[in-house]
Amino acid sequence: METLSAVLPIILYIVAIVLLIVLIIIGIRILGMLDRVDKVIENVESKVASFDNAINTMNKAVSGIANISDSVVFGVTTAISKMFNKKRKEEDNVYE
Repeated sequence: METLSAVLPIILYIVAIVLLIVLIIIGIRILGMLDRVDKVIENVESKVASFDNAINTMNKAVSGIANISDSVVFGVTTAISKMFNKKRKEEDNVYE
């Protein structure tokens, strides 16, 4: 029993030292991995920013085209409604 009480703390200390060394190695590898992940994230952010600029330009172009088409449709609709209103006024005058 005396040998067990003398050997057991030594074994526990050795296991604790090995565990501490393993944790230090894992921590260093995680820090290296985080640096690589940070570089990838910065690269993705720069590509997203350039893509966002392209989307904004395309959005402005589409808005301009939509405004022009709305103006044309409004003009055609107004012209057609004026033609029908003239015919109705002429028909109303005939019966009076």
